[in-house]
Amino acid sequence: MSEHAPDHERFLAAVPALPVSDVARAVAFWVQVLGFTELVWDGEPTGIVRRDDVEVHLWAADGSAPGAERHLAGSASCRLRVTQVEALYARCVGHGVVHPRAPLRDQPWGDRDFGVLDPDGNLMTLYRR
Repeated sequence: MSEHAPDHERFLAAVPALPVSDVARAVAFWVQVLGFTELVWDGEPTGIVRRDDVEVHLWAADGSAPGAERHLAGSASCRLRVTQVEALYARCVGHGVVHPRAPLRDQPWGDRDFGVLDPDGNLMTLYRR
């Protein structure tokens, strides 16, 4: 069977789920700094943000349950493919959130990328192929 056959299982998207110490603060970062919109159902904010085709889930690493230990906040990373990486870089520099060791640069594998730290220290790499 060919890997492109109609009945072949395919992965179509990934949604990063990042551990944060304060969901409201994390949502504000994604909305104010990166231009995402918070998703709300029945008037309740959820810790889910979306911009274009990218959705990110933000969950409380608050010690309330096994697997949600506080030390997990800030331990994650993800890569987000974007257009206009230079404009996003300028925006993030203006907000002071660019990782000090991850400025805008061309990578040997062909990506142009830079790193951003959220308030907890989770790393997001924004890149253009």
